[in-house]
Amino acid sequence: MQLYTKEETIGQINQLGQSRRPFLFIINYLQDASYVEEVERVDSSEILYDLNGFTNQSSLNKSVVPSALKESVYWNSFPESFESYLRSFDIVQRNIFAGNSFLTNLTCCTPIETNLSLKDIFLRSKAMYKLWVRDQFTVFSPEIFIRIQQGKICSYPMKGTLDASLPSDVRQLMDDPKEAAEHATIVDLIRNDLSIVADRVSVSRYRYIDELQTNRGTILQTSSEIQGILPDNYLENLGNIIFRLLPAGSITGAPKTKTMQIISEAETYERGFYTGVMGYFDGNNLDSAVMIRFVEQEGDRMYFKSGGGITCRSEAQSEYHEMKQKIYVPIY
Repeated sequence: MQLYTKEETIGQINQLGQSRRPFLFIINYLQDASYVEEVERVDSSEILYDLNGFTNQSSLNKSVVPSALKESVYWNSFPESFESYLRSFDIVQRNIFAGNSFLTNLTCCTPIETNLSLKDIFLRSKAMYKLWVRDQFTVFSPEIFIRIQQGKICSYPMKGTLDASLPSDVRQLMDDPKEAAEHATIVDLIRNDLSIVADRVSVSRYRYIDELQTNRGTILQTSSEIQGILPDNYLENLGNIIFRLLPAGSITGAPKTKTMQIISEAETYERGFYTGVMGYFDGNNLDSAVMIRFVEQEGDRMYFKSGGGITCRSEAQSEYHEMKQKIYVPIY
């Protein structure tokens, strides 16, 4: 796929928005490489998407089950050692206790072995937002970035995860002081972000829980809803609006700029398109997602990228365990 610079991407999105031409966009974490294409020109042999109902999969293709999907799924992961994770964790916490960050999202790159191809995972996974890029990566994300409908912009930061099989699972998740503090920090950050581009910003729903089905059972995920009103000329400035909100606060932390520097020092790999955003504009409204739940291919190897928020209340052993628990695919 052809990639564009930040400036080129903003210009293209502004132009397509102003002319109300439907388009697909994919933006990487560092915002220095993006794909933007009018929907009618997206090559389905190279890119497949199913973004909350907007899709280039034909009904025939959806009904075709690849042979690999008929077999039992083999899935094995090889997480980094606790000692390696602890090095990154310590860098993050030193900065938090020094006052450089209130919350930092620390992520890892985990080698995996599976009998599924990237395309198999895309076709088989269940998620509100899915994307497959040939020979590069696939995404099956539950996390909304922003939605824009008739001049109203909404964001739904997702922070707080727990195994639903645990006793008193909902109460445990809602009462956990670390999870509550992490979620409050991100909601405040996103509210401030939306205030840059919108008026009358408010939190319309706070800490509601969704259930997600995975190949390791059901998990609980906590989100909030924040909304605001865009200026009348927002369609001709869609590109500017999107990039002023990037990177997504839920996968960086607060404050953003300093926290991204901490992430660069602490993490041992390049995120690439992982934790970037993907979205669809239908000519009137825009829907988009944060690219989490991410499998990348490099040569004949596959890697699962995952992570979680670190605060002053975090403990290395529990965060390491949670990171490993997130290496799953929501498949049927």
